[in-house]
Amino acid sequence: MRDFHLPGRSPVFATNGMAATSMPASTLAALDVLRAGGNALDAAVAAVAVQCVVEPQSTGIGGDCFCLYAPAGSGKVLALNGSGRAPAGASIDWFESRGLSELENTSAHSVTIPGAIAAWETLLKAHGTKGFDELLQPAIRYAEEGFVVHPRVAFDWALLEDKLRKNGTQAFLPRGGAPIAGERFVPPNLAATLRAIAKGGARAFYEGPVAADMVATLRARGGLHTEADFAAGLAGAEFVPPIRTNWRGFEVWQCPPNGSGLLVLMLLGILGGIPSAPDGPMSALRLHRHIEAARLVYRDRDAFLADPAQVEVPVERLTGPGYLSELRALIDDERAMKVLPPAGEAAMPVHADTVYLCVVDRDGNAASFINSLFQGFGSGILAEKSGIMLQNRGFGFRLERGHPNCIAPNKRPMHTIIPGMLTKDGEAVMPFGVMGGHFQPMGQSLFLTNFLEYGLDIQESLDAPRVFPYQGKLEIERGLPAATAEQLARRGHQLSVVERPHGGGQAIWIDRTRGTLCGASEPRKDGMALGY
Repeated sequence: MRDFHLPGRSPVFATNGMAATSMPASTLAALDVLRAGGNALDAAVAAVAVQCVVEPQSTGIGGDCFCLYAPAGSGKVLALNGSGRAPAGASIDWFESRGLSELENTSAHSVTIPGAIAAWETLLKAHGTKGFDELLQPAIRYAEEGFVVHPRVAFDWALLEDKLRKNGTQAFLPRGGAPIAGERFVPPNLAATLRAIAKGGARAFYEGPVAADMVATLRARGGLHTEADFAAGLAGAEFVPPIRTNWRGFEVWQCPPNGSGLLVLMLLGILGGIPSAPDGPMSALRLHRHIEAARLVYRDRDAFLADPAQVEVPVERLTGPGYLSELRALIDDERAMKVLPPAGEAAMPVHADTVYLCVVDRDGNAASFINSLFQGFGSGILAEKSGIMLQNRGFGFRLERGHPNCIAPNKRPMHTIIPGMLTKDGEAVMPFGVMGGHFQPMGQSLFLTNFLEYGLDIQESLDAPRVFPYQGKLEIERGLPAATAEQLARRGHQLSVVERPHGGGQAIWIDRTRGTLCGASEPRKDGMALGY
């Protein structure tokens, strides 16, 4: 229970509906839709569209989307993969013939065909009750009138100034630099594009003038993209069978590869066979075990995770109890592994930016929704006529012939964004997610174990200081207790204090016994959970 003498925020309670997002305007847009009779998916689309305007460094309509949706009373969890594909001309032969051995995160070659708009439309047609014509209106208003930059958005934006300058994206550097907190910013030309989508649907994004602008922008920078590639993206989003594991009396659901959700299942499977640390969630022992498990599963991610439509991804093997038991046996409570056994820890790209939100409506439908440009401002390439900032999801590919995640025509890259869903006895009890690029599986598993294993409340479970093993070091937040940090260092972890805090999450607990909803929103971001 929260100590009211200390800074922090309380969980939010309601009965009829709730939304939790990383921006206040997004949460309010979702609540307006719920109160007007829309369902959880309607509200999620309205909310994320607003975030694509008011949190531009993290997400945009030029990005990708994944969703888990639990329709009330169905006993099912549905998974939607809205990640985009490489252009048809992006073969490893083409890159090798030009002597390219790695991708650049600000290059046109890092841009895959954006999947978000197709994903939103696919979700609404299958399970929504409203259309783009109504749901995009709040986003259009913010794009036309401008929005007030919030503190975390301003903080991130300032760190990305050089990236924007590199690609000549001066429109996002008013007066030569990032806007400051409290300043109004009007994104150029985005409102007209949103209006076109509201009127013409996803086709207005993937075909016609908007698509032509994106293609021309990319081709001018050496990209292989064609208007045919974008037209194919109209049908790119697809429902896929979700993956799950049983854990502590619940079922934890994730989207399958090419997303990284299987890492959450692997982490929980490893940790579930180890007794809880007797000295609590912030103890060095608890975190050390979690860190070592994460090092192992991220190693496997880099070796195996790819587009299952083009290569075999051994999900059953990687999440099987026998294999996870083998990994668990490698963890020594007293010291960090100096060298990981094969497959070897591969280099990972720089951390990413993403938005996660969740919504539960009065009928109990639950949406777990994530939308991303990948890294901050994606590629930093702005299609100026349409106002669309283009993602750099293709930076997740390898230029390594024979690797499962090697770039190939019409292939999806390894993806980091992962919505989560928790069910019990066939009913959704919590949509949840933790954004933050590669940190997401670590963040989700920290949140779940904080909440369901160590007894922190839903907000405290997000508030708790975070750690992440990354590129040979243990990245820690400044809030980690000094004694814990010292004990982790004694175990052999090389500590590094991060400039930006790890990730950002939201969650809504559905208490079916009491008929209430309990929400939490990330203190490291600008948003909130609200209900009615």
